[in-house]
Amino acid sequence: MVVVTGSHGRLGRALVNALGSANVAVLGLARPDIDLDDPATAARVVRTPDLELVIHCAAWTDVDGCARQPDLAQRRNGHAVGELASSCAAAGVRMLLISTNEVFDGQRQDSSGYAETDEVRPINSYGRSKLLGEQLARAAFADAGRATDLAIIRTAWLFGPPGDDFPARIVAAADRLPEGAGLSVVADEIGTPTYAPDLAAVIVQLVTSRGAYGVLHVVNDGRASRAEYAQHVLGRCRPARAVLPISGHEYTRASTPPAWAVLDNRRARALGVVMRPWQQALDDYLDSICPS
Repeated sequence: MVVVTGSHGRLGRALVNALGSANVAVLGLARPDIDLDDPATAARVVRTPDLELVIHCAAWTDVDGCARQPDLAQRRNGHAVGELASSCAAAGVRMLLISTNEVFDGQRQDSSGYAETDEVRPINSYGRSKLLGEQLARAAFADAGRATDLAIIRTAWLFGPPGDDFPARIVAAADRLPEGAGLSVVADEIGTPTYAPDLAAVIVQLVTSRGAYGVLHVVNDGRASRAEYAQHVLGRCRPARAVLPISGHEYTRASTPPAWAVLDNRRARALGVVMRPWQQALDDYLDSICPS
């Protein structure tokens, strides 16, 4: 049995569907069965009959909310992960933790994506809380002598069903503008849009082969600025709307994202993982939200 936490979220839903399609016995857990504010959750999860693997997608992903309440972010994305990892390690259950590109500082200058072995140095509360979760999970499995039963997958800029993602918000923002007005979007934040169903398919591939452990980066191929990402969306969904590139300093928000948020999939590629370009994945998604 595989348990997926956060099963009502973007990646959690995609994983439950992908595992079911692969004929893997799967149980999706969401609130109140998995509650990041309740330490007793972890013990309840590992009591699932015939449990072999927990894929922990549940997280507080409101990046600006994490900036406003850093202690709460540490509890939900850090200490709650440690509790679950300790319970899994003690029960002999494998764990796969979903993490983020925001564990890096975004200051890389050589145009290369961050590798799994690069130094982590988060610059915001969300990144620090997710890194704490990684560290506590690694410590729990190492202390139990079962380090190879833990995998950590870092990803970035997830989009896809059930909506309320970057493409959907860009379309909605464009629709609120007066006729003829352009949409201002940050041009100096660079990353890789990643389609949740594509990531889910890779996770199923990795967990069923049992070849994944340690840290792996998994994102769709390529890179884009937020402005380029928005232009691709509007070019398909609202072609009359222009994107007006601005700097991050002109866009006020509580959190500061890493300017260079590109990940390199090198370890995943060595395991046979091939991710299609983000533009192809986005076009498939836009077929559902902006049909021609």
